[in-house]
Amino acid sequence: MATESSIPEIPTDVPTSARIYGWMLGGKDNYEVDRELAIAGLPDFPEMVDVARQNRLFLYRAVRYLAVEAGIRQFIDLGCGLPTDDNVHQVAQRFVPDARVLYVDIDPIVLAHARALLAGDGSTTVITADMRDQEAILAHPETRRLIDFDEPVAVLFLSIGHHLFDSDDPRRVLHTIIDRAAPGSHLAFTQVVGSTPERVAEFNARTNEAGIPWQTRSREEVDAFLEGLTPVEPGLVDISEWRPDPDQPPLAPVPEELAQFAGASRFGADLYEYGGVMIKA
Repeated sequence: MATESSIPEIPTDVPTSARIYGWMLGGKDNYEVDRELAIAGLPDFPEMVDVARQNRLFLYRAVRYLAVEAGIRQFIDLGCGLPTDDNVHQVAQRFVPDARVLYVDIDPIVLAHARALLAGDGSTTVITADMRDQEAILAHPETRRLIDFDEPVAVLFLSIGHHLFDSDDPRRVLHTIIDRAAPGSHLAFTQVVGSTPERVAEFNARTNEAGIPWQTRSREEVDAFLEGLTPVEPGLVDISEWRPDPDQPPLAPVPEELAQFAGASRFGADLYEYGGVMIKA
């Protein structure tokens, strides 16, 4: 697997969304600064543990759909996060052994761990890039080696839309690759949405103050970003309602420190992950 020759220094004094998300999934690759931020916010926003875990469960169902029902053989996973169980290439290749996967992330710890996981796998690679710089991603040698844009491709933006501010032009970011892809290509998208403006504003402020860019949106704002693509049934929904499957592989156990918050979304959470899978006609 050819990737960049060096890994930037990994900051341990600033929290990152990838490490916090990984911790909520039961991962071990995090630091005290990540755990402190999560624990400080969860009493006021307890549903965020469920948000992370429901997104990961959705990933499995969406990739399985794309590989088995949609016939997709190549995937671009933007803002992929830290490797854990049932990563995109593992799910896709379970059903379609010749599937190819390009992972993209800007967090240096993601690159370090993904390199170790993917060593020797010529069908899967990881590049360091800013998801906002779609032209750089398209021009990257690994993208050109692995992805054939004359064939349908699946573009995944899972639980990263909220890291794009309006000033980043999210519609441009979401549409650049899919607009150049062949008909029959798909885009899978999820992001945190909220229905209580005061609570949304507080969550946004706290997260941004901690150094993590974040913009929670409404369902209507997300819908507008995705205009021009056709949603696959059941459409754009709370992702816990997107083709639920009680028999899909379970996640790792919730870390002991977070166990008290697991399941909080059952009691009327108004922050949740929203999205679905869309097809380019």
